[in-house]
Amino acid sequence: MSTDLKGRNAVVFGVANKRSIAWSIAQGLHAAGMKLAITYQNERMELEAKDLILSLPGAEAYMCDVSKDEDIDRLFATLKDRHGKLHALVHSVAYAPAEELKGDFVNTTREGFRVAHDVSVYSLIAVSRAAAPLMEDGGSIITMTYYGAEKVVPHYNVMAVAKAALECTVRYLSSDLGKRKIRVNAISAGPIKTLAARGISGLGDMLKSHAERAPLGRNVEVAEVGSTGVFLASDASSGITGEVIYVDCGYNIMGF
Repeated sequence: MSTDLKGRNAVVFGVANKRSIAWSIAQGLHAAGMKLAITYQNERMELEAKDLILSLPGAEAYMCDVSKDEDIDRLFATLKDRHGKLHALVHSVAYAPAEELKGDFVNTTREGFRVAHDVSVYSLIAVSRAAAPLMEDGGSIITMTYYGAEKVVPHYNVMAVAKAALECTVRYLSSDLGKRKIRVNAISAGPIKTLAARGISGLGDMLKSHAERAPLGRNVEVAEVGSTGVFLASDASSGITGEVIYVDCGYNIMGF
């Protein structure tokens, strides 16, 4: 099976800057020949993200706040008009208020819990529902998770619970959309110094511990996550759906 993706279309959610996992996947998809529509969240992120997106020849930049149904509807209407079909969707979106990622999990607020699940989990359902009619030939939906969904990671707090819900959502979506030949999978990457990760207290300690305990003796590179995204978007992964693919230098297999 080939990872040649020429003539196919993808939409990528979650590019914030050049350190974003979404950006690494976008670069890989572009190199494999895909026509890309890449989104950024709002006007505050527009300057850096838009210039970055347009640096990829042929890529299109769109503003889309995935917490707003009208933004999602408008984006997919535009994609249908411009491209007709869609073959891959990358959902690299997660957010919880900064104060929820400090202190004890037991102090999670009702509003913080709601926001984390709306932006980080429900958005995958919303964009998948909008994308499915455009995936006439089948397709691949890819989201991003983390080991904190399974085991306690200090300070990950409500985001860990959201990631657990996200992984369950992947399974249910894969069951619903499999009849349309649409695959849904998650990549569980090791800790990476992204803009989002820097909001987590103790990131430096997390990176150090990960490198010491992972079988490969190092932290994962963002380009390795990007390559896995290309694999999951391609026919090389045609038999894989509903799965969590670990790209963490083997950290998740270790007991202690």
